[in-house]
Amino acid sequence: MIKIYGIPNCDTVRKAVKWLEENEIAHEFIDYRRNSLARSEIENWDKAIGWEAFLNKRSTAWRPLDQSVKDNINRESALKLMLEKVTLIKRPVLVNGNDVFLGFKPEMYQEIFA
Repeated sequence: MIKIYGIPNCDTVRKAVKWLEENEIAHEFIDYRRNSLARSEIENWDKAIGWEAFLNKRSTAWRPLDQSVKDNINRESALKLMLEKVTLIKRPVLVNGNDVFLGFKPEMYQEIFA
């Protein structure tokens, strides 16, 4: 089962879900604001694509962080922060078996599900 993680009011997440629906691809949407993520989930994402890829430094949750936190970010602190403030995770995160994909572009999804 395809899993797509994000928040429902994100335009990019809505576009990705709409694309999956229009292409009749069965999926489960996981709102990670309502359903907390397990550490093991983001550790799997880290193994697949690296924490640096899915840490959203353009997020409104990133800006107010203390500069010392930003300057000293590492894998451990990033994973902890993303579990505490899920809006620090770029979205959507699409999980297809062991494969993890970040973001949404119709061409990318077309290739994934070709």
